[in-house]
Amino acid sequence: MDYGTLRGIFTVIIFVLFIIIVVWAFGKKRKTSFDEAANSIFDEDDNVNKEKQETNKNV
Repeated sequence: MDYGTLRGIFTVIIFVLFIIIVVWAFGKKRKTSFDEAANSIFDEDDNVNKEKQETNKNV
């Protein structure tokens, strides 16, 4: 087995891994968890706001 064959095999392995990751990321099962993660920045948490207010008073 020469260097060109090994490079070809490695390329095929990387391509297959890429396809698997794309299918995983855009699958319907993952859509809800990704949407929740994307919108989590807009969720207000009272504990976080209280901590921010307390630290601002100390400044």
